[in-house]
Amino acid sequence: MDRRRKDRRKEEVAAAEPKLERRKKVNRRRQIDPTTCERDYSDQEVEFMNAMDEYKRTSGRMFPTCSEVLEVIRGLGYVQLSSAELAARQADDAVESYDDSASEEVMEEELEAELV
Repeated sequence: MDRRRKDRRKEEVAAAEPKLERRKKVNRRRQIDPTTCERDYSDQEVEFMNAMDEYKRTSGRMFPTCSEVLEVIRGLGYVQLSSAELAARQADDAVESYDDSASEEVMEEELEAELV
């Protein structure tokens, strides 16, 4: 077949079919429902799971990197303490727990005195 006879550029070409608009993605990700899990989660754990879920939805990343997880944790207000700050905090916690146990003993003694 000899293609040199006709100038194809002069022929009318059927217009290309318009592309259909893509539908918006439907967010089908399930919400975290702690009641369906095998164990009871603490309030802090549920808060973290919800924060991670929100991050995944807003960023569109289903598998965040370690640095992105750290970003979410920092967004919740968590900070890494230096060893000196950690030691001071542990000392404060020990004093508080001692004070709490001492006050419980005093309350028990007062209750016993009232009953007698």
